[in-house]
Amino acid sequence: MKQIILENRGLIRAIIRKLTGSYNDDIEQEVYIKTWKNIGQYHEEGKFRQWISCLTANVCRDYFRGRQYKQGICENSEDDVLDNVADVRTPEKSLSSKQRQKIILKAVDDLPDKYRKIVVWFEFEELSYEQIAKKTSLPLGTVKSRLSTARKILADKLSFLKGE
Repeated sequence: MKQIILENRGLIRAIIRKLTGSYNDDIEQEVYIKTWKNIGQYHEEGKFRQWISCLTANVCRDYFRGRQYKQGICENSEDDVLDNVADVRTPEKSLSSKQRQKIILKAVDDLPDKYRKIVVWFEFEELSYEQIAKKTSLPLGTVKSRLSTARKILADKLSFLKGE
């Protein structure tokens, strides 16, 4: 387990930062616990980095659904509440960054598999076009095309967020 942590710590932390907006030690620890508990479910057919990336993204989603996150939202100071009330916003502009991230993650999850993988590798794991092409055995042009198509699909699905 120690070797898994050493080899994947940077990836896990990068995904947590990307999905939650900041580093969160509790989420990282939960990823390691779930990895330890579920390592038997990993099958050699896929790459381990991909499996642990998906597990990390799922833990982040669970965090947003969980009581800890909801309690953190409710623990605003009176000044924060007054600032929010004073900041007149339209309903479309009142989404918090956490809510936006949840919506974006859901949209990425809903992408067809061939597009979702490319987006996750490019945006979350920060792999280059060439690395993705090598990983998937696809031509470079196909990787670029799929990423472009995925971005168009996401732009259409998430167009309501642009006004914020």
